[in-house]
Amino acid sequence: MGARPRERFEELFDAHRDAVFGYLRRRMDSGDDAADVLADTFLVAWRRLDDVPDGPQTRAWLYGVARRVLANHRRGEGRRHALGEKLRLEFSQHAEPDATLPDDSAAARAFRALPEADRELLSLVAWEELDSAQIGTVLGISRNAVRIRLHRARKRFAKLHAGFSTSEVSYEDA
Repeated sequence: MGARPRERFEELFDAHRDAVFGYLRRRMDSGDDAADVLADTFLVAWRRLDDVPDGPQTRAWLYGVARRVLANHRRGEGRRHALGEKLRLEFSQHAEPDATLPDDSAAARAFRALPEADRELLSLVAWEELDSAQIGTVLGISRNAVRIRLHRARKRFAKLHAGFSTSEVSYEDA
């Protein structure tokens, strides 16, 4: 497309953007969603620029496109909502016991005392059962960096755990 189609599209957009947005906004609860549908509507107009009528039919044509894009948006929302409900139901029926540590254990307190990066790293190893290469993919770092960070995180955990374990003196020991 040369300069002329671009100019025509820019004129079309400038002349009808507010009207089409108003059309969508009156039919949607979310302004953000209306803006997304507006963008998709004008994407269709750009792709089909040769089909866009001139004159008084332009706005009606854009409303028709917006109506179809909005219908697609609503169908997609319905599918996403149905899938979310299905997953919630499945997970609630097949939920495994919580894999976290009891709140009062020395290990749990030591784990909570670690920096977030160490907790994430140790969780990926212990709970998600990932190897160094997989953790590197998750975190976006090299396998070697994972090994170094994991070694340091384990040392910090062990030190904290030892501190919390020695502070747990029962009354029977006293």
